[in-house]
Amino acid sequence: MQSSKPHWLTRQRLLLYSFAALVSLASIYISWIVHANGYLDKQGRPVGADFITFWGASRLALDGAPAAAYHLPALYVAEQAAVPGLKVQFAWFYPPTFYLLVLPLALAPYIVAYALFMAATLAMYCAVFWRVVRRPEAMWALAGFSGLWLNLTQGQNAFLTAALAAAALHCLGRRPAVAGVFLGLLAVKPHLALLFPLALVAARAWRTLSVATVTALLLTIASVATLGPATLTAFFAKLDFARALLEQGLLPLVKMPSMFAAMRVMQLPLWLAYAAQAAGATAAATLVWRAWRSAAPAGLRYALLMTASMLVSPYIYDYDLAWLAFPMAWLGLHAAREGWHAGERELMLALWLLPIVQAPLGKAVPILAGPPLLFAFMWMLWRRIRAAGAAQPA
Repeated sequence: MQSSKPHWLTRQRLLLYSFAALVSLASIYISWIVHANGYLDKQGRPVGADFITFWGASRLALDGAPAAAYHLPALYVAEQAAVPGLKVQFAWFYPPTFYLLVLPLALAPYIVAYALFMAATLAMYCAVFWRVVRRPEAMWALAGFSGLWLNLTQGQNAFLTAALAAAALHCLGRRPAVAGVFLGLLAVKPHLALLFPLALVAARAWRTLSVATVTALLLTIASVATLGPATLTAFFAKLDFARALLEQGLLPLVKMPSMFAAMRVMQLPLWLAYAAQAAGATAAATLVWRAWRSAAPAGLRYALLMTASMLVSPYIYDYDLAWLAFPMAWLGLHAAREGWHAGERELMLALWLLPIVQAPLGKAVPILAGPPLLFAFMWMLWRRIRAAGAAQPA
């Protein structure tokens, strides 16, 4: 049902809320940087947190031992070289494709490398977002988006992966080969790209799929040739270790917006957690297939694909929710033309805040807000797609 009444989330209020969120989050971030003791916060975590693994892996590779990044004691020594006094260990689970990307980071001191990496990937993220929306008020909303600031403080790669995914979709209609290159580069974090081939097959986008496959293969070959086959072997061996940590609850489950984590946080059996994850992934894949077989507007199909992609793997973190900026932008552009439906803006506001509130809420009560909100958003997009022409063949 389309809402015709005045709404509390007007353009002026959107700008006001975005500016207030930007000032608040930026102040917290700057205070955190300023009060860090030797790049360590009060919990002994380094500035940029997860980025320490990127720098440590780079250091080991530049020293001639890239496979050692998958060995915790060796990696911990390299991390301590980056930030003396480090008391917290961080593991490296990334494939050689991403390893190749971060290889040069340790050529610079830790804090310089962190600043350069985050600035470069944030610039990519913002540039692609602007290409999608081309509206100043949307850029303000992005600046106040909690997912942006969470990824920045974590020193993670969600700016990069979100930019690649959104750029691939943005180029799909007019430049299918370029879209394939961007999609192939998502091999740096392949578990987030599992539904993209399904969507391309559904849409019969064979050229994009072919280029993406070749790009991913070439990137894999280049990474193995540069880092050595032992690195690839060590990566696959490390996957079992990561799975064991996940199943035993030794990873921060409250930071994981997956069905698996939601079940385990509630202390439900392991088999039920896997069953719930499989059911959610199947539902996401089914809606993607049906949407991409339809004649629905491209922006809605893109939004559904990026949202559904966050519901497939049990191993996903709150910083990956930086992806949500693009689905919300595509829905906002569509609603600006066709009108808003009841509840859509409220749900988008909840998603705008979700990345930064999921973990605190999960610690306070044994319920994760991420999965139900993501499924609600996916279903909301699917209703739009059905109304816009899902019953008609593409």
